[in-house]
Amino acid sequence: MTRDPRYDILFEPVKIGPVTAKNRFYQVPHCNGMGFNLPQTHAKMREMKAEGGWAVICTEECMIHPTSDYSPEPQARLWDDYDVKCLGLMTDAIHRHGALAGVQLAHNGVGSQNLFTRLKPIGPSPQAGVIGVPTQTRGMDKADIREFRRWHRAAALRAREAEADIIYVYAGHDSTLLQHFLQLRRNHRSDEYGGSLENRVRLLREVIEDTREAVGDTCAVAVRLAVDELLGDGGITSQGEGREIVEMLAELPDLWDVNLADWSNDSVSSRFGEEGIQESHISFVKSVTTKPVVGVGWFTSPDTMVSQIKRGVLDMIGAARPSIADPFLPRKIEEGRADEIRECIGCNICVAGQHTFTPMRCTQNPTMGEEWRRGWHPEDIAAKGSQDSVLVVGAGPAGLEAARGLGQRGYQVALAEATTGLGGRVTWESSMPGLGAWARVRDWRAGRIQEMANVDVYFDSQLSPENILEFGFDHVIIATGARWRKDGVGINNTARVSGSDRATVFTPEDIVGGAELSGPVVVFDDDNFYMGGVVAEKLRQDGHDVTYVTSAACVSAWTENTLEQHRIQARLIEQGIDIIVSHNLKAIGEGEVELTCIYSSRSRALAASSVVMVTSRKPNNELYLALNEDAEKLQAAGIKSVQAIGDCEAPATIAVAVYDGHRAAREMDNPPANPDMPFRREYIELDDTV
Repeated sequence: MTRDPRYDILFEPVKIGPVTAKNRFYQVPHCNGMGFNLPQTHAKMREMKAEGGWAVICTEECMIHPTSDYSPEPQARLWDDYDVKCLGLMTDAIHRHGALAGVQLAHNGVGSQNLFTRLKPIGPSPQAGVIGVPTQTRGMDKADIREFRRWHRAAALRAREAEADIIYVYAGHDSTLLQHFLQLRRNHRSDEYGGSLENRVRLLREVIEDTREAVGDTCAVAVRLAVDELLGDGGITSQGEGREIVEMLAELPDLWDVNLADWSNDSVSSRFGEEGIQESHISFVKSVTTKPVVGVGWFTSPDTMVSQIKRGVLDMIGAARPSIADPFLPRKIEEGRADEIRECIGCNICVAGQHTFTPMRCTQNPTMGEEWRRGWHPEDIAAKGSQDSVLVVGAGPAGLEAARGLGQRGYQVALAEATTGLGGRVTWESSMPGLGAWARVRDWRAGRIQEMANVDVYFDSQLSPENILEFGFDHVIIATGARWRKDGVGINNTARVSGSDRATVFTPEDIVGGAELSGPVVVFDDDNFYMGGVVAEKLRQDGHDVTYVTSAACVSAWTENTLEQHRIQARLIEQGIDIIVSHNLKAIGEGEVELTCIYSSRSRALAASSVVMVTSRKPNNELYLALNEDAEKLQAAGIKSVQAIGDCEAPATIAVAVYDGHRAAREMDNPPANPDMPFRREYIELDDTV
């Protein structure tokens, strides 16, 4: 295929100070849950993006000094020569594919935890920390400011030693010392570094100049700035000080990387934002500087990207999440395969990796985080290892990915679905408020399968064990999903809730299926991810009086990890949904429920004509269990293996289901050499000083 000429502008080179990007695709700095402790995992992940056509690939926050320690969250570091070696793994990998490597130098200031280093956090003024750790920040004196400038310069030189091409001066996301100096609410100084905006900008200006003096002859110097905090008069705004800061420093850096603060605004989930959401806040920047400008906006459409360039909003298309979902997005556009882009769904499960201190995952891209330790490539997969045929039962996220992966390997595959459509849980969940983009999980896989002559799809196929034994397939993969429990068993209730067998008790599937409820309605959330809040929102939109009850201390508690919790709770409040937290559901009676406080066990009655249980799910594993009851029958039928995958084996997130389907496809006739350790580990060198 050849590239659509409409997209030619995206492949023009862009000069960034002393270096040149080969096109306009720019992977902005983003966290990944790998950090300094998994340097090979990190390097290989970034390399995939370089191979996929991104012209610039940057690190996450790279801590410049032990006074800015973010442990236990894994970030990059440039404290000493060991860190130079680790960073060099990444820059070498990126350079192999003709891309530029960027390093985002950072000091978290008021946001530093220093739990590992035990050094005193520093900031522009003495104040409480902003991350919930019971430690206050020490206000910096002039000597501290000189030391900070020295640390930053030293880290910039280390980055250059590691052969980075772009060095960042970072003042964004409400998480960096340089931004804290800019903020009136955190900078309470009365000297030349405080008070007026010009004074508050002084340190940022000095650090830009220091960095340029140190590395500017060979490396580009970029500034990452949050031009709006969405706090109105309480913060920096793009109509006020955000614009003034850019005007003051317009020509100092070689590139402006502009966005919103805090992280939850910059990476707003698709439930609460749409493509290009930052444009109204950042579009002014190009009018006040001649230097190239990069910004983000959950860009997945090449037409939107072209529009950003042609309308003078951006010079380079920045991306974090879309580059995670599809590291080969630029190459697919360049090769005329834009319809094959694995579009990000904006679920922010990638963000959760950082917050749970683990290598990030992606709902759309199951190879994310597995590039080094399992050797998985996002586009390539080994050819089939035999002439065996495979039956996949169930076309939800796990079954679709298994069938797609097996088809790509060249196996003859039959995909049997009991209903008349593909997608399973993805299809009905994407019909819920705010989750429409999640249908991309189904649509991308369905599109790829449709192109495969060796994958046949059968609808209305409710298979029995006898059917499967008669078909003559060599391998059977059961991906029949799971269903929400009606009995209330979940995190807090390990036994059936009294009264849960009443006809007035429903599940999320019932709600989507059009069940008729009478009010008032109680939604009991003992799952604590997104589903309880989504169900409550839908019921309210349908006109019901709704009370949301949760065993957690806040609404949809686990979505703290996906940067959504505060928005979900605000949405429910705005819609007039009553919220009761820290309560368990003890019993369901006639027209009411009994709740108990999880701390005091005190009971209270609440009017409820209908109850929706969002607690846990039961795997639909009956078919799998029945097939495995008689090994002799399987052998007689010529079936070599039967395995359950995804929710059918252990209900979890959609990302886990897709990953499990992908793993099953890769391991067909190609199991791990060591099943007890199916992935590589990163080891550190040990000396004899212990």
